[in-house]
Amino acid sequence: MRAGTPALAAGRRHSVSCRRDGTVLAVGSNAAGECRVGGWGNVVAVAAGNVHTAANTGRSHTVGLRADGTVLATGWNGDGQCDVAGWRDVTAVAAGWRRTLGLLANGTVLAAGRGSEGQCDVRSWREMVALSCGDWHSAGVRADGRALAAGNNRRGQCAVDGWRDLTAVAAGYLHTVALGRDGRVLAAGDRTTGACDVDEWEDAVALAAGSYHTVAVTASGRVLATGDNSHGQCAVGGWRDIVAVAAGSTHTLGLDADGTVVSAGSNASGQCDIGSWSGIRVPAARA
Repeated sequence: MRAGTPALAAGRRHSVSCRRDGTVLAVGSNAAGECRVGGWGNVVAVAAGNVHTAANTGRSHTVGLRADGTVLATGWNGDGQCDVAGWRDVTAVAAGWRRTLGLLANGTVLAAGRGSEGQCDVRSWREMVALSCGDWHSAGVRADGRALAAGNNRRGQCAVDGWRDLTAVAAGYLHTVALGRDGRVLAAGDRTTGACDVDEWEDAVALAAGSYHTVAVTASGRVLATGDNSHGQCAVGGWRDIVAVAAGSTHTLGLDADGTVVSAGSNASGQCDIGSWSGIRVPAARA
């Protein structure tokens, strides 16, 4: 499995994973066809379009990266966010509200979908190694460990210019978090929800950003969470042996070292019905 290619993804009202055999599983709302992944194969990573919970949100899309560097997409395509059939040499994918990003082997980035807030202004990015999509902004990490961000910055969620020595980044609704090589976590953006209260976190090895919450995995396999917990999405203190996490609008997923998945938070659309999942790809670095 390629470094930085997640096998687990959480959207607004659905959840997605890819198995070791290259097939893909999805549960939750299928209102826009975002769970229509039954025929997919040879997939090594997935992404789910997430958006904050609101009366005018809910439709989503799902993206799959195949081992040959091509990309699959299904679901809501109102802004062309699923128009990725021509992409080649892709090494990682990210999905946000109404858009999709693809990281190419040469370190440049492709974008499809809505860009009216500047969130798709990534064509000039170079030497990238990681990407993430929030609602209206995009973030990435360069090979030199620096962060880049584009899009809506009304809460300072794109104020990442001074960040250094990073290995990963995650974008939420109005906040951005990044993982340092030293295991500490940085945050920028809206602090009113508590999603940026990560200053005391240590020994983190992976992280994810939901709409209003942030989640991280520690080197010991435990999980940290902060921010909005109105649906129980931060109730992860008892999780153990976790190797990866995904955060949706109001739910959280954790990938166990044995390839099974645990969940917390809202299950209003069945997005947490993952009890039968097994054989999910485990990150190579921790396999």
